Amino acid sequence: MKVTLRRTDDAFHFEAKNEDGRTVHIDAAEKIGGRNIGVRPMQMLLMASAACAAIDIISILKKQRQNISGFEIDVDGEREVPAVKGEAAVFKDVTVVFKLKGKIDLVKAKRATELSMEKYCSASKTLRLAGAKIKYEVFVNGKSV
Repeated sequence: MKVTLRRTDDAFHFEAKNEDGRTVHIDAAEKIGGRNIGVRPMQMLLMASAACAAIDIISILKKQRQNISGFEIDVDGEREVPAVKGEAAVFKDVTVVFKLKGKIDLVKAKRATELSMEKYCSASKTLRLAGAKIKYEVFVNGKSV
């Protein structure tokens, strides 16, 4: 796996490109000199975790012939305050809310989510290894599972 990051202005706007030529724009907040025209790196970590879990869950449920008509994930990450200003502020708590719609068995949705979050999702595991506590909830058609 390989990505390339290229600076596109005289501040903090970057374009990241993967091996297939797909791009993502990354930037910093205006308060530190960015132009706020891209995703911030720590936001991207949460997005990656959500996407990783989504791919797992949808794959599992499709194999079980579940009919998914809607899929959304809300992720909220809280970072620790570093002991020394300027040091890394890693995520300490992450809350993930899965919102599925369709003709989906509640037990299957819960199990698919557990498998992803506890076993398969490499992005979530990476956050955990860095010390984040990840909590998650699953809703199917508005009903808590």
